[in-house]
Amino acid sequence: MRRLCICLLVAGALFFASACGAANRGRGGFVIGSKLPPPATEIDKRLVDANIRFSFKLFNEIMRDEASENIVICPASIAMALAMTYNGADGDTKDAMAEVLELNGMSIEEVNEANADLLTILQNPDPNVMVQMANSLWAREGVGFYREFLDTNKKFYDAYIEELDFDSPQAARTINGWVRERTEGKIDKLVDDEISGNTVLFLLNALYFKGEWTNKFDPELTQTMPFALEDGTRRDCSMMFRRGSYPYYRGENFQAVSIPYGKGRLSMVVVLPDEGISLKDFCSSVNLETWKSWMDALAEAEGEIGLPKFKAEYEIELREILTALGMGVAFDPGRANFGRMRPVDPERNLYIYSVKHKTFVETTEEGTEAGAGTAVEIRTKGAPASSFRMIVERPFLFAIRDNLTGVILLMGAVVNP
Repeated sequence: MRRLCICLLVAGALFFASACGAANRGRGGFVIGSKLPPPATEIDKRLVDANIRFSFKLFNEIMRDEASENIVICPASIAMALAMTYNGADGDTKDAMAEVLELNGMSIEEVNEANADLLTILQNPDPNVMVQMANSLWAREGVGFYREFLDTNKKFYDAYIEELDFDSPQAARTINGWVRERTEGKIDKLVDDEISGNTVLFLLNALYFKGEWTNKFDPELTQTMPFALEDGTRRDCSMMFRRGSYPYYRGENFQAVSIPYGKGRLSMVVVLPDEGISLKDFCSSVNLETWKSWMDALAEAEGEIGLPKFKAEYEIELREILTALGMGVAFDPGRANFGRMRPVDPERNLYIYSVKHKTFVETTEEGTEAGAGTAVEIRTKGAPASSFRMIVERPFLFAIRDNLTGVILLMGAVVNP
């Protein structure tokens, strides 16, 4: 069981922290420093439920292919980046995204307002817990996007918006620098160094979390112990121990405990299936209803916790995963409809090329530090929007053509110039 379950870490600790702890407004999102906007007094529960449903749906789809590896994702980051993208979708593409993101039943205005509330309602004055979330849009210089689309993402998602020359190597460095800064260096690179000539827009979300345990584990009690892998083998790990009173629940075939950070506003929920039960099979049955029932059943109890110290980094391209969940139309150059981003041009139709996600997490006797980044890359089909780069450095075909008649006068293949 070398992997980490999202319901243990991200949905329990980061999803409910998917807003800005001690932070201010800077280049996209809240960053430590200046006056905070007033927090919302409540949030639309439909959005919270939708994000939890999306969390487990996404995680279980990933587990189908990567069940033998550590999996650490931040669904709050992914959902936020896709929500900004959703503002530009129309027609079947909008419907498909709403279905996958579990947003049916909410108008786009309600979704935006709820996300805006989410970005403020979890402002945490606790000095021992920090949560930072930031959003940004990076557009190719000279590509016109609707002002309403940009203004909506700025207003509701506090998105920093900038035009860049994507043909310059500096563009990727600038975007990655923004991600690095917003995640305190935990996510170093999210965008490839060379940006495709067809790429016209990146929609980014970055999240950083750092929390000290309410009651820290004593390093003197940490022991080297064997950890049972699902293939039957064992490996040594550093196991932290602590006795105390914690919200705890003993289910039919599992145990769950909530380990608080700081003043208790945020916590890590750890769910341990009984021996002999596959984590993959166990998690496949977890959904909004079961998760809520577990959280409601947690009750204060005295006991001992043994928790492994762990450090993990994870990276995934979500295009195939989101397609499998039903969002394939958004990735189809010929069918995608993002007509609310810019005027529709069949020859330069916009579509989602990739949804790249990266995470980092480390848990020690002191607490937990984590970072996450999501980049939605929008491209145009057909020829590049502005320029291209073609280095003829391998065998090639050529033809000399009469462009008036279409007749080919001469053609050949060069394999050794």
